[in-house]
Amino acid sequence: MQLTVLDIGIILAYLAITILFGFWVSKRASRDMQSYFLGGNNIKWYFLGLSNASGMFDISGTMWTVTIFFVYGLKSAWIPWLWPVWNQVFVMIFLAIWLRRSGVLTGAQWITFRFGDKTSGRLSHIIVTIFAVISVFGFIAYFFEGIGKFAVIFFPWDLSLDAGLISLTSEQSYALIIIAVTTFYTIKGGMYSVVGTEVLQFIIMTISCFVVGYIAFTTVTGAQVAEAVPDGWTNLFFGWEMDLDWTGYLDSVNTRIEEDGFGAIGLLLIAMIFKGIFASLAGPVPSYDMQRVLSTPTAGQAAKMSGLTILALYFPRYLMIAGFGVLALVYLTPEFEQMGADIDFETVLPLAIERFVPPGFQGLLLAGLLAAFMGTFAAFINAAPAYLVNDLYKKYINPNASNKTYIRYSYAASFLLVAIGLVGGFYASSINSLTLWITSALYGGYAAANALKWIWWRFNGHGYFWGMIGGLIGATFIPPLFPDVVAIYLFPVILGISLLGCFLGTYLTPPEEDEVLMHFYKKTNPWGFWKPIREKVELADPEFRANRDFGRDAFNVVVGTVWQMSLVVMPMFLLIRQSTQLAVAFLVFLISTWLLKKYWWDKLPE
Repeated sequence: MQLTVLDIGIILAYLAITILFGFWVSKRASRDMQSYFLGGNNIKWYFLGLSNASGMFDISGTMWTVTIFFVYGLKSAWIPWLWPVWNQVFVMIFLAIWLRRSGVLTGAQWITFRFGDKTSGRLSHIIVTIFAVISVFGFIAYFFEGIGKFAVIFFPWDLSLDAGLISLTSEQSYALIIIAVTTFYTIKGGMYSVVGTEVLQFIIMTISCFVVGYIAFTTVTGAQVAEAVPDGWTNLFFGWEMDLDWTGYLDSVNTRIEEDGFGAIGLLLIAMIFKGIFASLAGPVPSYDMQRVLSTPTAGQAAKMSGLTILALYFPRYLMIAGFGVLALVYLTPEFEQMGADIDFETVLPLAIERFVPPGFQGLLLAGLLAAFMGTFAAFINAAPAYLVNDLYKKYINPNASNKTYIRYSYAASFLLVAIGLVGGFYASSINSLTLWITSALYGGYAAANALKWIWWRFNGHGYFWGMIGGLIGATFIPPLFPDVVAIYLFPVILGISLLGCFLGTYLTPPEEDEVLMHFYKKTNPWGFWKPIREKVELADPEFRANRDFGRDAFNVVVGTVWQMSLVVMPMFLLIRQSTQLAVAFLVFLISTWLLKKYWWDKLPE
């Protein structure tokens, strides 16, 4: 791709601004640990919400979503429920409030708040710290590989280096430069730097999304899309089967559908809902999303922040996704036909930018996509050092050090994590398996223990520890025994193993001390199976009012999921010219917004 001087200038200006901003806020960030990792709990919730949306706007996930939109059409809106994407709705409705009330610095420190600081609590604390650090290490390695491939497609310069002991490909050189810039401004400014630059990145990415959406809307007609896709592609709903046949359009896509294992979409949706409830109730994993919740000034603002993340992220992101998708369907299909069975969907992005985006906007769009990577990467490397320094060094090694010492160790921890991740990134053949292990096995073992910790008083630290271990073992060894089965269908088995570890660990050991449980329950005030502890808290404090909002929260979760889904499908309907469906989706958005305003926003704690 041949970039103009204007395009290159836009990209370089963006990089310079992010570095200068890190220097500008570095003094404020280095006051203490609270300032460095949580912004002193003084950052406005709407800035944190935009920052969180920016951190979730990762380029790899965006390109994967473009692929499934190309293949499955409107039905692709359901496939991200595999994660599930509506876990953010659970956080928005009630989990952010519960989490923020703790007043802790990290997710691992929250575990001590829940289970105490004796043997069981420390076991749980250590395993969740290990979980956080290892997952970040794997993602840094993954980012190294991904950003190199991304950059070498767009930028024309050959940066390969062969100087004796040092030998770098052009991909590796680009990756090192971009990661170095991101690491530098993140370490220098801490959470202030991350949030400030991510707000800027969000603005750039949102403009880029609307540019792509405008180009697609003015370039592609609904009739052209209809001619390029098989029957059923433009239908949002489905029966038990996907019923998409690309024969005569792009035959090799049928092979892709078969390999994905998404043909039995009805059964898949049931499995996704079953998994999604447990995975969502578990709450955010200990990474950047949790750090944003803990950074908010109050519990109510933590909930508002999570809601803004959904509102700010989904419509513009899916406008870009649908825009690239329809452009590829109408204009790039001939090239895909020449590729045969080995369609490279990653070429959708560079080909679409090169052919349809005018000079000037190319630089803005590339800066936006670069920002998508940098925002996600920065969020990870800001969150991880908190676990090393606050949850290991401060807690177990040197609890009485000065704030300056902790900040210096935070700098060192950031460099160490990035360096280890980069070493792993040079061995791409092993990183793929490592990343899959982290995202499937490590995250698969997270759901059961982390759901029970909120809602069951008898669940103790030993149960949490062995539940995490059981889930990890199950998710690691069960899928290889059934290589032809889509992983989500094995989730009930893995969940069962994890629950077995939870119950055995809990009932073979004594419950946590009443003081620990009463302190947690009174401060967090969750609903669930807390009757013995609730009665003791009410006896000690007659003015305490227990949480009776399960019904309202469940209703709001359903409404919130519908609300989120409307934000996903509206850009799709817009770009394929389904005006009636667009009007219905917009009406659903308005009604669900009103319901959330009445039964969620207006009920939030001040």
